[in-house]
Amino acid sequence: MLTKVKNLIIGAGPAGLAIAGRLSNAKLDFDVVEASDKIAVRWHYHYDRLHLHTVKQFSHLPHLEFPEDYPLYVPRKALVDYFENYARTFDIHPHFNTEVKQISKSDNGNWKVTTNVGNDYEAEHVIVATGVNRIPNSPKFEGQGNFNGNIIHSRDYRNAKPFLGKKVLVVGMGNTGAELALDLSENDIDVSICVRSPISVVPRDLNGRSVQVTSKQLAKLPFGLGDWLGTQIRKVYFGDLTKYGLESSKVHPAVQLRETGKTPIVDIGTIKAIKEGKIKVVPGIKSFDNSGVTFVDGKHHLFDEVIMATGYRPHVEQLVERGDELLDKYQCPKGAIGKDFHQGLYFIGFDNYKLGGILGTIFTDSEIIANDIKSN
Repeated sequence: MLTKVKNLIIGAGPAGLAIAGRLSNAKLDFDVVEASDKIAVRWHYHYDRLHLHTVKQFSHLPHLEFPEDYPLYVPRKALVDYFENYARTFDIHPHFNTEVKQISKSDNGNWKVTTNVGNDYEAEHVIVATGVNRIPNSPKFEGQGNFNGNIIHSRDYRNAKPFLGKKVLVVGMGNTGAELALDLSENDIDVSICVRSPISVVPRDLNGRSVQVTSKQLAKLPFGLGDWLGTQIRKVYFGDLTKYGLESSKVHPAVQLRETGKTPIVDIGTIKAIKEGKIKVVPGIKSFDNSGVTFVDGKHHLFDEVIMATGYRPHVEQLVERGDELLDKYQCPKGAIGKDFHQGLYFIGFDNYKLGGILGTIFTDSEIIANDIKSN
């Protein structure tokens, strides 16, 4: 069966909700399809201790701020409640358990969206809101199949309970890897973290003030003065990390974010735990064997469990016809609005190149997309 709609949103996570809220507020018709059976499904299953690293005043969706009694850094469960309430508030009713398999150009210039349930769509506008975290990235290492312990992706980590009494390796020191290692260490678990490249780290708070708020103010200073001041503050706050096996990136965190989309580590205690020896730092992996891991420095360590905190890939090109043409060098869509062959397609939840986190860019990109749709 083919259903014709004006605006079709793919994904009922924060990005899909944001654009649906904008269209609802503008009294424009839309449909939403969602591969899972839940609103904001990823947030239902993230690890238990997760809080937003961005402050609540910069993290809400359009037209609905967080409740006043929410803390400055919103916890996972409260965020799920907010997203579900957002859907109710703006009368957003996704077609659940409907996975999009292909988005292709129709002969009439509209877009055909093929799903797994036999109910396909033809839409004038298709908003792809599947996000940067669609598919886990799980690198393979030599001998990995011989390892007798368990290897999981960070996506499957909930809390430290299954790891009590075990030796654990966390692979990757991004925000997720840093926080999972901290969670394990706080539960007296023998944990090491694999750090393969220089890190860029900032404190979440400084003297009781959010560094995110401070960074936005520093970004307004001319001649790169804000970046320089931020660097001096981090040097004083963290000190020399090389003695702990950590090499600091020479690129300022804000510059790194703007140029690569790689978010700096927002530290909530991991660096302190490393300095205290509660988290051991190891270099890149060379190979696995049945009992553990040999690292590039030639040392071998025994492990019972390995957690791959190695990120995700959006893989938009798997969904969209001629999708390779849409991507930048980091495999994300180049912009929110499709051009030329891809006119009529929109992309939200992929811009990770700005201060404020992905929820902040979802807020601004949803306005850009909604205004473009209204003008057509």
